[in-house]
Amino acid sequence: MVPFICYTNIMKTLFERTKELIEILSQQQQTVTCAESCTGGRIAAALTAVPGASAVLHGTVVTYANTIKHRWLGVKESTLETYGAVSRECVDEMLSGVLEMADADCAIAVSGIAGPTGGSPDKPVGTVYIGIRTPKTSTVYHNVFKGDRESIQDQSVVFAIEKLLHMLKK
Repeated sequence: MVPFICYTNIMKTLFERTKELIEILSQQQQTVTCAESCTGGRIAAALTAVPGASAVLHGTVVTYANTIKHRWLGVKESTLETYGAVSRECVDEMLSGVLEMADADCAIAVSGIAGPTGGSPDKPVGTVYIGIRTPKTSTVYHNVFKGDRESIQDQSVVFAIEKLLHMLKK
């Protein structure tokens, strides 16, 4: 568990970075959407905590179940069977699906194992794939975060916001 003062500082920093992200999206006249799994809507919550988010956020989806990833985002059943939901391939397809669904310019997609159960030797607890797509670039990052469930989710949110911010500043 993260001490309260440290957690408060993390959340304050996240708010400031998210505010900067929304300002850049506004300046560039771009929109954003998210497809979340293991973060359960925390990225959407970080975005909507900032005044002015409605100008750039088209909407988000939480696609926890594989059937919903397939039905809502168009993730191929063969991708889910071959690579699993926690994979680069799945997250890449989640990015495509949510961009089409929301008609946005940029997207974040996340799928992982926040724990405390569900890990395997190949994909231990803390394995999180985070995809970022802008009109200019697309990348899926493979992370293995440490900590408890809440910490893994928080690290995923911070990582996703930071990476999109970085890509837009290029």
